[in-house]
Amino acid sequence: MPPDTDPEAPGSGLDLDRVRATFEDSTDFTIGLEEEFALLDPETLELEHRFPELFEAAQSDEVLAPAVRGELIDTEIEIRSGRGETFAEAVERQRERRDALFALAESKGLALAAMGTHPWANYLDQRIIDTEHYRRLQHDLGWVAQRNNSWSLHVHVGIRGADRAIAVTDRLRELLPPLLAASANSPFLDRRDTGLHSVRTEIFTRTFPRCGVHEPFGDWERYADLVGFLTETGTVVEATQLWWSVRPHHAFGTVELRICDAQTQGEESFQLAGLIAACIVQAALEHDERGEGEYTPLGGNEIEENLWRAIRHGMDGSMLDFRGRKEVPTGAVLEGLLEWTAPARERLGVDVALPERNGAQRARAALADGASIEEIYRDAVAETARTYAPQRVSR
Repeated sequence: MPPDTDPEAPGSGLDLDRVRATFEDSTDFTIGLEEEFALLDPETLELEHRFPELFEAAQSDEVLAPAVRGELIDTEIEIRSGRGETFAEAVERQRERRDALFALAESKGLALAAMGTHPWANYLDQRIIDTEHYRRLQHDLGWVAQRNNSWSLHVHVGIRGADRAIAVTDRLRELLPPLLAASANSPFLDRRDTGLHSVRTEIFTRTFPRCGVHEPFGDWERYADLVGFLTETGTVVEATQLWWSVRPHHAFGTVELRICDAQTQGEESFQLAGLIAACIVQAALEHDERGEGEYTPLGGNEIEENLWRAIRHGMDGSMLDFRGRKEVPTGAVLEGLLEWTAPARERLGVDVALPERNGAQRARAALADGASIEEIYRDAVAETARTYAPQRVSR
């Protein structure tokens, strides 16, 4: 299926009565995983403009054909688990698709990398995928589309009920900073240590329109009113132009969380996805228990403060507890998330272990020990192959 005939293609997902019906008919707590990879020359580690070739080859593979998607630039490829009735099912489907993708890439003389950014690729060399959909985005976004060479992890969780999906989306806003901190894996850009833990977030979340942390919607009616007006004025022509870091997904009837950097280690990607899924499910369970109108969301300025702390310091920093009027180490915030999500993790059958150090911390420690940025990236590419497709590496 070429990108322009995807369910999320132009014109799809903006019939808001139909979208509402999709959420009313959705099944609670189904899971979908989406992982993005850079396409590389295995020797030079330079980005390779070969998504169209890889996509076409994937169409003859029954495992990959429904799973492979493009994401704006032709040096990137995404694989999706599709709908899993359980988290375990989604993980097993994704394992199979990872193996198939890495095998295909190897057969084409390509390597795959999973970090939030490429440490030295020049965005001026980027090419946009040549379809009507992506040409429209390039026209609409200009420099913003050209600048976006970044890779991430997205998690979908089915949420039944349109108003309930909006309530869950609103609740997740304040969890975006600690989840980003846990995932931070993009400290390098332009062959330099940026001083940030997630420069990817600065590239994507700070530049794209209708991105980052939206204001609370409150209910479906207010959400639909905004999206309807954006549609009427031609501001958006497809639902995927709503790039918020957590959003109701119009085609799938899910809440999608999309703040996190791609993870270099395959099992860490699953661990992080498990925590994200548990947060979404716990928000739904909490909403069901407390009823309507009993949660007061944080304001955008408050969340943005903690988002900056996550971008700058990752797991090494602290966050502000605005309700308790105190500063809390980010590690303690994440431990609090584990405690809060215990009922959801039991419901999902998910065990989550936070890493002692995330990707940014490990990369910066290697830099401090004398490794060059190129050596660190080469090791990361090898680690991606070893941990995302371990059966292939062991053969």
